[in-house]
Amino acid sequence: MSQPLALIVDDEPDIRELLEITLSRMGINSKTAEDLTSAKTLLKTDSFDICLTDLQLPDGNGLELVEHIQKHFPTLPTAVITAYGSMETAINALKLGAFDFVSKPVDLKILKNLVNSAIKINDVISPVERRSRDQLLGDSVIMAKVRAKITKLARSQAPVYISGESGTGKELVAKLIHEKGPRATNPFVPINCGAIPHELLESELFGHKKGSFTGAIADKQGLFQQANGGTLFLDEIADLPLHMQVKLLRAVQEKSIRPIGHDREIPIDVRILSATHKNLSKLVDNGEFRQDLFYRINVIELPLPSLRERQEDVGILAQHILKKLSITFSEEPLNLTTAALKKLKQYPFPGNVRELENILERTITLCENTQIDTDDIELPETEGNPQTTPASNQGVQLEDYLDTLERDAIVKALESTRWNKTAAAKELGISFRALRYRLKKLGLDD
Repeated sequence: MSQPLALIVDDEPDIRELLEITLSRMGINSKTAEDLTSAKTLLKTDSFDICLTDLQLPDGNGLELVEHIQKHFPTLPTAVITAYGSMETAINALKLGAFDFVSKPVDLKILKNLVNSAIKINDVISPVERRSRDQLLGDSVIMAKVRAKITKLARSQAPVYISGESGTGKELVAKLIHEKGPRATNPFVPINCGAIPHELLESELFGHKKGSFTGAIADKQGLFQQANGGTLFLDEIADLPLHMQVKLLRAVQEKSIRPIGHDREIPIDVRILSATHKNLSKLVDNGEFRQDLFYRINVIELPLPSLRERQEDVGILAQHILKKLSITFSEEPLNLTTAALKKLKQYPFPGNVRELENILERTITLCENTQIDTDDIELPETEGNPQTTPASNQGVQLEDYLDTLERDAIVKALESTRWNKTAAAKELGISFRALRYRLKKLGLDD
């Protein structure tokens, strides 16, 4: 195997030499150019694996080179070297398609991490499977566009903001961006920012040293450190309190963190993906989310469509969910009748794919037949679907309450029949198969 080849573009001889030596020690050959014109000439004559370019060049701007490479050499990862404090320019470079950026004075550890990630993108020995059709289902045009964008975003290190309603699959998409990229073999660490008490968030994200506060009985690694080399997914980022937004902004910009009680910052190599179902722009306008952090995490936005916008995908999603549930419950998968599928397609799904999963799980549990018909599907009443009783405002609590009642009734029937499931099903007035589903769902099948 021939050594990788890098193109270094900088008008300062000392910087070019430093980068050449650093890459040489990594087993990477280099060719250098002092200006835009020379770089374009080398791109015509050589096949490069990575390009490192300064933004300020004698005959133009490094952003022009990023655009040129994106147009003529789209598979070549390009990283820009920015002056300290030029975050706006770095973000513009990422928006134009740059792989990543590194600030001057160049931190060689950060540079090496960046180069290693970039080289992996076009790895021919262990190539990453870029397609995601088997994981992100749907034959609609809009989902084909989402999958294409995932493939493109996986080749970058730019922060991505995934927007969309609850239940549209934001964490699944974040994981696919990670798995289809050069960080795939390293950790993918998700965190729900709204699920952690505010007073614990700093310790969870950045870690702490033993004795740094009451209850800190040992050193703790934060999620940034756990995700080092990989991807940190900040779900429901809109729920971060303002004081933590400041600390997160610094970590993202400086690519370093300071654990609580630590006397210095620690470099970290983490790609940031974030998501929320809320309108972040509106929260920024209302002063509830920092504009500078929004600008930094929203380098590229990936909006996910609601299920209402891709109703032609309901059939393939339903089949997949039914097959998955049949494996969970160790049963033969049930099929939907044409009428049942039509009923599902006419429902607006305010809860999106997650709601479809819940509806089908409930349907399987209650269905007495070998296939699912319209009468087996219970849908909440919505503006366009007045088919059943309106959903309770406390749906989660109601569902838990009903599960408790169901559990008590089943246990009582089993005890009265000395745990004879066939007799218990008869006593409950349901089929044996329906009882098996209920037992599995309620964790009573052991």
